[in-house]
Amino acid sequence: MTETLAQRRVLLVIGGGIAAYKALDLIRRLRERGASVCPVLTAGAQEFVTPLAAAALAGERAHTDLFDRASEAEIGHIKLARQADAVVVAPATANLMARMAGGHAADLATTVLLATTLPILIAPAMNVQMWAHPATRRNRAVLEGDGVRIVGPNAGRMAEPESGPGRMAEPNEIADALERMLGQQAGDRPLAGRRVLVTSGPTHEPIDPVRYIANRSSGRQGHAIAAAAAAAGAAVTLVSGPVALPDPPGVAVVRVETARQMLEAVEAALPADIAVFAAAVADWRPEQEAGSKKIKKDGTGPAPMPLVENPDILATIARLPVGRPPLVVGFAAETDTVVEHARAKIARKGCDLIVANDVSAEGGVMGGADNTVHLIRRDGAVETWPRLGKEEVARRLVAHVAALLAG
Repeated sequence: MTETLAQRRVLLVIGGGIAAYKALDLIRRLRERGASVCPVLTAGAQEFVTPLAAAALAGERAHTDLFDRASEAEIGHIKLARQADAVVVAPATANLMARMAGGHAADLATTVLLATTLPILIAPAMNVQMWAHPATRRNRAVLEGDGVRIVGPNAGRMAEPESGPGRMAEPNEIADALERMLGQQAGDRPLAGRRVLVTSGPTHEPIDPVRYIANRSSGRQGHAIAAAAAAAGAAVTLVSGPVALPDPPGVAVVRVETARQMLEAVEAALPADIAVFAAAVADWRPEQEAGSKKIKKDGTGPAPMPLVENPDILATIARLPVGRPPLVVGFAAETDTVVEHARAKIARKGCDLIVANDVSAEGGVMGGADNTVHLIRRDGAVETWPRLGKEEVARRLVAHVAALLAG
């Protein structure tokens, strides 16, 4: 992979957190792969590492001041924003992510980030509670919607006596992610000319006008897969249940509510070369169609609510006699004996690959930012991945299915 970074120029924005010390090692790793690095340090970063250390490792000046007289006489922040192949933000603190999402330009780093049209990769690093905070989740969704790539964070011990997701990805992981991003920018598009269908999110099965049957799916994994497939060159149709996520860039989105609507939309989106069924479809719906009036309590206990089974979208498409996509991928959200349940599901559904994700409290609860997955093939072979962010799971899965389709 190292050829991807040879002769490339990387603008490295170093945020203000204890993980800033890793940014110095990142400079070394990027230069080992043939890249040149131009460091930009925020004021917070300079509390942890010095511009002199960054400059010594990069072999060129480190930039710190928006109002540097020598640089700004030639509009230096615009030059920095243009004269590179990519921007890496590591560490991307909660504050820096918030300022990026809000379009702030209060210092050199945020001004350059607002002025650039280059591809951006960020490596978040922060306390586990800050990473899980709704505001950070919103900012992350905004940045992803703007096309910013994210690597990490990893789970592990923090500087304070806590552990969980929030540790900055290791320097070699960041360099690998940058190579993948630049490879796609350079035309490494393994799904060019292919049609990909993805389902995402939950379905809502109405009980009455205000109540419904659903689950905790956020849609993040399905949306990330659609975005990764589009980045790999595919023409992507995303059939999405109700989610609070921005549409992935470059993707045709069809919004539905119920399982039956999702099946209709999926059938209408065929033919496809690859179909990935990541949606968490409700297994059951009320037998009686929801009326126009809310069901009221009358003091006699809950009204009986017979249920009927929803259509099995994955099995329906996987067993099509005509027009079946060459590669059908299903998801299995399990809380125990994950691999065994997934092996049974792949045999029952007739798909080519099952992505079994552990949604137990230990594995990464449904709706969270991370995923722990196992890939199960029809022959029973299993490939297990470490706990990863959902965007990284998506990129790995897209690369995997592209290789299967090509091979």
